[in-house]
Parts: sequence; C-alpha cells; structure tokens
Amino acid sequence: MSVDTVVADVVTGSAVNVRGMLWRLRPCDVRDVAVTASAEILRLEAIRVAAVDELALHPDESVLCYRGVGRWLAANTMLQNAAGNKIAALGVALRAFPDIAAQFDAGDLTVDHAALITAFCESPPKGMPDRALPHCIKTLLAAASGVEATTTKLRYAIAVLERIFESEDIPPGEDDDRNELRIAPTLNGRVVIKGDFDALTGEMLLSALSGLSMPTPAADGTPDARSAAKRTADALTELIRRYLDNAATGVDGGQRPHVNVHVSAKDLAEHRDCASTREPASDIKDRAAQDNDVEDAPVWGFDNLDDFDDLDVGHMPWMGPLSITRTRMLACDCMLSTVLLDEHGAPLDVSPLKRLVSAAQRTALIARDKGCAFPSCDAVPAWCDAHHIEPWSKGGLTVMGNLTLLCRSHHTLIHRKAGFAGQWEIKMGSDRRPWFIPPAGIDPDRRPRRSTLRPGPVLRT
Repeated sequence: MSVDTVVADVVTGSAVNVRGMLWRLRPCDVRDVAVTASAEILRLEAIRVAAVDELALHPDESVLCYRGVGRWLAANTMLQNAAGNKIAALGVALRAFPDIAAQFDAGDLTVDHAALITAFCESPPKGMPDRALPHCIKTLLAAASGVEATTTKLRYAIAVLERIFESEDIPPGEDDDRNELRIAPTLNGRVVIKGDFDALTGEMLLSALSGLSMPTPAADGTPDARSAAKRTADALTELIRRYLDNAATGVDGGQRPHVNVHVSAKDLAEHRDCASTREPASDIKDRAAQDNDVEDAPVWGFDNLDDFDDLDVGHMPWMGPLSITRTRMLACDCMLSTVLLDEHGAPLDVSPLKRLVSAAQRTALIARDKGCAFPSCDAVPAWCDAHHIEPWSKGGLTVMGNLTLLCRSHHTLIHRKAGFAGQWEIKMGSDRRPWFIPPAGIDPDRRPRRSTLRPGPVLRT
C-alpha cells in the first residue's frame, strides 16, 4: 500500500484508534496527515457554510423551530450558539461577493479570514468609490491566501485600504466608545471577567502583562509548568497588587512597560506631500473618481502586497495596525526615538564594538524585525533575544547586519537544540533583513525564507 493511500485512509477514516496507526508512520508521513487533514477541514467548512446558507434560504419545519438557522445548527451539533450564528452570517455575506465565495469554496480561505474580508466589503470606508471594491477584494484575497496568510497580514491590508479611503469615521478597532468590561462574582465564590476593548487599550494591557506573564523556570532550571492562561491570570493578579501597593509597573524587555507605535517620519508629518514621494492617498481617490474604466485603473496606489511596506499605517507590536490618525494623536504627547535608515530602509549600525546589544540597537531591531524574525513566528519583541548571526566569539560584530531578533524557542533551535544545531542558517539579504535557510531535511532545495510578518515602518514612538 502506497504512502499516499495510507495518508488518505487515516484522514478519511475514523479517529478511533488513530494514534495507534500514526505511531507506525514516519514523521514525514504524519506531517502529510496533518496537512491533508487541515485541507480537508477547510473543504468541509465550506460545505457546511453552503449547506447552512441553503437552509436559511429554504428552511423546513425542523429549522423553523429555532430562532435562526445558526441556532438550529448549534442545537444539532456540538457547536455553541455564537459559532452557529457566525457560520450562518458568513453564508449570508458570501452571497453578495462571488469572488470571495469562490476562494472560500476552493479551500484557500479560512472562515475567520472570509468573515474579515466580507465585513470590510459590507461596510467599506465612506471615502471609497464603488468601482474600487473589486480591486480591494482582489488585494485582500491575495493577503489571505496561501500557507503564509496570517490574520495580522490581512488586518494590515485592511488598515492600508482604510487609510487610502479614509473618512472621519473612527475604525471599529479604535473606537473606545465600544469598550466593555464585565466583572461578575460566581456562585462558587470566584470572579468571571469578560471584556472587549479598542486596539490601543489592548496594546497597553498586553504590554503591561508581557513581562509578568513570561515563563519563569525554577531555580534548578525546571521549565515553568503553568499554562499560558494561568501565567496571564497570575500576571494580572501581580499587576493589580503592584498598583495597589505603589503603582510599580516592573520592566518589559529591559524597559518599563509603555505603548510602542512604529511609523515612518514622512507618514507622521501632518502634511504628507512635504516629505513623501508616493502619490498621496487623496490624489489616488480623486483620480479614481474620474476613471471610467476600473480594469485599466491602477490598483489604488499599489500593485501587490509588497507595496504595503511603505504605506502610511502605524504598527503596534502586540495589536498590529493602527490608523495614521490615531498614531498622530499619540505622537502629540510622547517620546520619539528615531531610527536612522539606509537606502534599503534598514536601520544603520549603532555601537558595533560591544558584545551586548545597546538600547538603541534593540530599538532599531524591533523597528526592523517587529518580533521574532523566524518564518511563521509571531512572538512579540518583548519575548525576543538579540541574536548574533556570526557569533561574537568567532569575530561577529554587534552590528545591524549581524543581528536579528529571535524568541527563546527559535534562539534555542539555532544555538543548542540537540539534533538541529547548525542546520538552520541565517543570511542577511540584499534588503538588509535576515533570511533563514532551512536544512535539506525540511527543504531539499534549501530555499531562503524570511519572516512572514509584513515589515512595517521604522520610527518608534
């Protein structure tokens, strides 16, 4: 029996005793099982959304007994009402956008990403002409497709489009009038906390909890056995205790916790045309309004996702994109830390003759890498170490071209992990950013990879 047949049998068969089957397979075959099962889940999710939507259009007596097809789905499956309603809502939304539905049905779009894109299309920025919508959909689908698609990447694309067609309306993610916090004691003497906050408040909270919620090994080196949820709960308890004691806030990545926003200097300027060589967003909108042929029109200021790198959107390490309007508001009362760049947009070197990375260098690394630079890793800067690509002990200098941010897990992988040390290589590319070359066992062609998080602007405030 071929390996492909075995993988197919495992994926399509019952999960009962599946672990007894998997241990007999090679790790590479188990990887195929995981990837194939994930693709199958996307396919089945698309089928479920379509079926639920068909029932919404043509309900029978069984469905009509419930307050909506989403509640019917929850009642007849192990889903909760909220999940059932989300599936039903997505089915309704996809009716109006066949391009989004086609990519979703093809298994190249997750439920969450489809919901984000349809939400943007249903409530586009007021300054966006109707003719721009097909191009915006195309751009968002490109950001959300493929194995490198991330929610951060998609949200960044949406933030860019909202900036290009900005209006006076506050983006939902920044509207603090929607903030809610519910704290309720339970019957067994505990407290349940449930909240919904804007991005800036979330950034402040996550920054404050970051240093307090990191795994803390025991004195003998035993790893921290607490779950992530337990560490976060302990961190909140400690944060409240410190505030009640003396408002002490501790440190985060060598600094007192504070909000970091990265934005380029030209985008921070109140008058964009004084420093920017890119066509202003207002001119793009004016030209779009005069254009009678959408197909021949430019893609609203950018031709592909790589052009997002230099558009005027702020970026927060924890919460991601922030509108330029809110960024400028924060800049009215803040400390500015300037990072000097070369012609490639990469930070210049600072204090190269010291082994330890200086505060200025760490600021520059955060501006460039946005967190762990290892492909597909989303660890934030506060949880990362500065790594010498060429070790200091072998003559490697503490310069930007020899440094990158790595989370503790990937730092260990590069340095010491048994069986892996020395197999991954890091090279600095012509774009002055780190590229990671996998071992032949992962990719026989050893094609260089870079961080899948989009590079952003380069001024820290």
